[in-house]
Amino acid sequence: MPAIGLMLLAVLMFALMDAGLKTLVEHYPPLQVATLRGLASLPLVLVWVLGTVSVRSLLHVYWRLHLFRGALGIAMMFGFVYGLRAMPMSSAYSIAFVAPLLVTALAVPLLGEKVGPRRWTAIAIGLVGVLVILRPTGQGLATLGGLAVLLASICYAFGAITVRLLSRRDSSQAMVFWFLVILSIGAGLLAAPDWIPIRASDAWTIAGVGVTGSLAQVALTEAFRRGEASLIAPLEYTALVWTVSLDLLLWGLLPDNVTWLGAGIIVASGFYLLRREKIHAAVEHP
Repeated sequence: MPAIGLMLLAVLMFALMDAGLKTLVEHYPPLQVATLRGLASLPLVLVWVLGTVSVRSLLHVYWRLHLFRGALGIAMMFGFVYGLRAMPMSSAYSIAFVAPLLVTALAVPLLGEKVGPRRWTAIAIGLVGVLVILRPTGQGLATLGGLAVLLASICYAFGAITVRLLSRRDSSQAMVFWFLVILSIGAGLLAAPDWIPIRASDAWTIAGVGVTGSLAQVALTEAFRRGEASLIAPLEYTALVWTVSLDLLLWGLLPDNVTWLGAGIIVASGFYLLRREKIHAAVEHP
């Protein structure tokens, strides 16, 4: 099925992009890396956008919600990139897997959706998995990197709710384009005081982030357009395979046993939640 192939491609491209971000954050501040991520992807996304929609449709959008989503995106990118600097990619992804559970929880007060006790239980179990990964240490409840990724996941969840609202009015192209524009400008202004000159040796890494990020965004959009969300969404968990492989190949790191346990709890609760949502959809629309 084309949608499955597109989703698997998107997950791989996002993993490669994040490997580039982790490489860059070793030399530049997180906000500067977030800015470079936006700027590097803009040219290719602009070609895609202008080839599919009119300039008029790009300008007539729900600006307040786009600005709010952009602000969430800046906080999300900062938190995730900061976490990548402090921990292996696989650990950061394991925490970030809680985001779909948070989206379901937030959809109740913000979108008026109904969530039954079984799905609330799955959400609670997923949060327990996060606590397992952010286990108590001698230095305190959790590392700053882990908490930063958790903050990024919360911002992602709120951002996903805004996408659902924006999709009722604006095109996917407009959402992708303005997200990158606001991310680039906002993060760039915040990063300006501590901006570090770009090293020539990092040009290829920045270009790679732009290419993989653009391909991932387009593939993700097309995957959800062509396939059912209940079929496509679980494929996000294949990211753990890629991040573990990249951690081992590039940095010689592997998750410890407790991280594997926490990731397993989160993934299991996510699969159960997706199954319940599919059953609920079948009941509502047989």
